[in-house]
Amino acid sequence: MMRSAKSAIAENYFASLSSAASMARGKANGNGFLNHANGNQLISRTITGLKRWSIINRDLPAVSQVRAIHVYDFDNTLFLSPLPNPQLWNGPTIGFLQSLESFTNGGWWHDPALLAATGEGMEKEEPRAWDGWWNEQIVRLVKLSMEQKDALTVLLTGRSENGFADLIRRMVDSRKLEFDLICLKPEVGPNSERFSTTMEFKQTFLQDLVLTYEQADEIRVYEDRVKHVKGFRDFFEDLNRSLQVVPAPRKPINAEVIQVAEGCTFLSPVVETAEVQRMINSHNKSIREATSNATRSPYGRLRIKRTIFYTGYLISNADSNRLISQLLTPLLPSGLAESNDLKYMANSILITPRPAPRSILNKVGGIGKKLTWQVTGTAVFENKVWAARVIPVPATEKYYTENPLPVIVLAVRKGARPIDAGKILNWHPVPAEKALTFETVVGEKVVLRVEEENPHEGEWESQFLNKNRKRRHQQERDQDILYPQSSQNDEPLSQTKPQPYYNSRYGGNSRHHDDGPRRGGSHRGGRGRGGANRGKGHSSRGGTRGRGRGRDGGPAAYRSLDDHAGYDGGYEDKPGPGGAGPVMNY
Repeated sequence: MMRSAKSAIAENYFASLSSAASMARGKANGNGFLNHANGNQLISRTITGLKRWSIINRDLPAVSQVRAIHVYDFDNTLFLSPLPNPQLWNGPTIGFLQSLESFTNGGWWHDPALLAATGEGMEKEEPRAWDGWWNEQIVRLVKLSMEQKDALTVLLTGRSENGFADLIRRMVDSRKLEFDLICLKPEVGPNSERFSTTMEFKQTFLQDLVLTYEQADEIRVYEDRVKHVKGFRDFFEDLNRSLQVVPAPRKPINAEVIQVAEGCTFLSPVVETAEVQRMINSHNKSIREATSNATRSPYGRLRIKRTIFYTGYLISNADSNRLISQLLTPLLPSGLAESNDLKYMANSILITPRPAPRSILNKVGGIGKKLTWQVTGTAVFENKVWAARVIPVPATEKYYTENPLPVIVLAVRKGARPIDAGKILNWHPVPAEKALTFETVVGEKVVLRVEEENPHEGEWESQFLNKNRKRRHQQERDQDILYPQSSQNDEPLSQTKPQPYYNSRYGGNSRHHDDGPRRGGSHRGGRGRGGANRGKGHSSRGGTRGRGRGRDGGPAAYRSLDDHAGYDGGYEDKPGPGGAGPVMNY
């Protein structure tokens, strides 16, 4: 489209004003109309130039035909991308897996094989269009955008163009979603830009988009991350403020950034563990060659280690939900079940709060031994701990527990400790219709972690967390919540088994990352236009494919493509009724 000399002069004049205003605000990458990612060069805005951002070669509508622009994020906005499973990995590993520099070929969000492993893998999922893995409300909005004659429909993601272009295009095509532009973060932008963050890339593109389609009246951006929602809102405020300068290349645009409530989805535990092991194998192979370390990872050889929190009689998901709905719910004060102040448990009867030695395993019949139990009473301790007392069926069946009585901790208030169930003196007998019976299996509550190899660490030592000074007290608090101690007078582990030895070369594992910021967090807006949050009655995504969705109130903590700020908090499992993810005991 030809531009008049007058408009070109006006744009140059406005660009200089915008640049000066940006510098006055102290922003190195201001929202003016120069290309700040490429040395403040003035960029000519054309449809042909805009198409260079896209991985698809599709004819774009004329500038005069577009009145609305609809921009959709991909991960956990349009598509329910799997997250690291917080019931499979410990807290620091959740953050470590997603950090760019953890592995020589990038972390969770930089490895196409992890996205391709979604569900039952690409070979099976592509023919059925990844059924069940889309945010259906956002899919409906995309289809409405496709039908709107004066709307430009854009898919915008910080996934790398080099690694994900083919995969994301095939995923979108399988669902028959037609975008005018599909834009992934390029290694080098159309005007030789280089982007240090996803937000910088997206803002540069959005500026080009809005200034090219200068007759558009509105733009809507759908995004799940709180941090990015705020970043986009600030960006458009600055942009519109700059557009009030006269002459301007266009009038201010009506911008709306809609926060989408994410849903937590996970790979099957077997697939997820195998994929992480593949990442580790690739990392361990490439660290021997400096040229293969694309991310300049500072880590040496890595391995997966197991942390055993306790040994117990483990309760199935179905029986756990039955105990909660039939025993716990009637005991709870009004409103407590709907609050975020309650931690559901009902997942085991404690044997010992540590890996069980052979002598104890012999007493309980070994790992995998099944035993039936019956509930005989319930009790509440100081309105903080809810528990059920049980006996084996038949009553003569042998069992072992380091608690005074075999009990199930049904739930605790946040901050309370399951150990306080041992202080309960008065149990209320249950009526015959609530004397539930259920089957358990002897097993271990195991969480995996990824750490550097330690040649001085044996198999026993590797089962324990590296409690460096930074995280020691946090971990001790987390462990009090995760599992009860058998008594106040327990001997410390150092007196029963040798403590792990940490080579000073590894610095007490000081390189371990804390959890990343929670993407979406507790600030959950509606999905799309006026969509409501999924309540606790939303069904689990478990079943035959091993997919589980976390409870809406507590998403998995994870890093985005470029978020590096630490989060010193642990994920809390919520195996409650209805919307809970599966209780995975490994």
